[in-house]
Amino acid sequence: MTDALRPTGAAPTLEDVARAAGVSRATVSRVVNGVRNVDPAIQEAVRRAVSVTGYAPNRAARSLVTRRSDAIALVVSGAGVEPDGGTPAAEEASFTAQVFADPFFGRVVTGVVDFLRPRGMHPVLMFAETSRAREEVVTYLRQGRADGALIVSTHAEDPMPGLMTDAGLPAVLYARPARPVGISYVDLAHRDGARLAAEHLLARGCVRIATISGPLNVPAGQERLAGFREAMASHGHGHPPVAEGQFTQESGEAAMERLLSEHPGLDGVFAGNDLMAVGACHVLREHGRRVPEDVAVIGFDDSRAASACRPPLTTVRQPVEDMAAEMTGLLLDRLAAPARPVTSVIFEPVLVVRDSA
Repeated sequence: MTDALRPTGAAPTLEDVARAAGVSRATVSRVVNGVRNVDPAIQEAVRRAVSVTGYAPNRAARSLVTRRSDAIALVVSGAGVEPDGGTPAAEEASFTAQVFADPFFGRVVTGVVDFLRPRGMHPVLMFAETSRAREEVVTYLRQGRADGALIVSTHAEDPMPGLMTDAGLPAVLYARPARPVGISYVDLAHRDGARLAAEHLLARGCVRIATISGPLNVPAGQERLAGFREAMASHGHGHPPVAEGQFTQESGEAAMERLLSEHPGLDGVFAGNDLMAVGACHVLREHGRRVPEDVAVIGFDDSRAASACRPPLTTVRQPVEDMAAEMTGLLLDRLAAPARPVTSVIFEPVLVVRDSA
């Protein structure tokens, strides 16, 4: 039906979109509902037709038929043990502040939102840093207020993935779980990324290389340290100095102070993430060490902190936005086909060379 023939005030329909796109009504329905196995060119044609016609799904009517909310819970989950000291409200505020201070989480949100928005879906941000908060997330999903969960865990002992699978709720995890759990996930080949960093420092001629590792109770921290050590050992450096950090700038500063105190002659540093590398650069400058002339520094993630650092950081790129989008796609696939087997998608890191090394 053309605009001229459509009754005054009548909303555009799927049939209108199908005619505008030159495809079937069923194809339009598949694109609108986020089914991924539709040819990208056809998806784009349907989205253009949606824009031209002004079509908007009737969410209330559709949810009665599909029993779907078209909302996805984006859950940032914390440690498996209750924090000591302070009131629950203060602990929750502290956890939330830490999350928003880390550029990594903003990149995850960007990847999720960019994937869901063209599909007419929206994320609901939830924090699960205590047992009470985790129970609230499970209840929220059981009530059908969100169709599934994307979990970003900040601690190796986090029980959230296990709670989701035990409850039979659809969920996908960012990063490999520390313990075996029947849940799909996306991750990065962290060891390969750390090897790239170590080999670049060695190729520059650095011979006294140290590392600021991430927290060693987190798989990413463990893997990055293991990859660095393996690369160093393969070039005859069996015991490089290590100082553990917590993926924060402050912990990078403290770790760099320790390394300089114990190994004042070091000429290369690999930090387990960009924030710690920025902290290391600050301390090196305070001690009169030039970067990279005296000490070369490499970070990990290729976050905004890397490009904002002075000098700009050489770093290992983790394509967080792409990984978050893939995680979201895996969840939508699971919602479309609940019997779909658990799977994992591993992304490859890339070394981004800038001025710090």
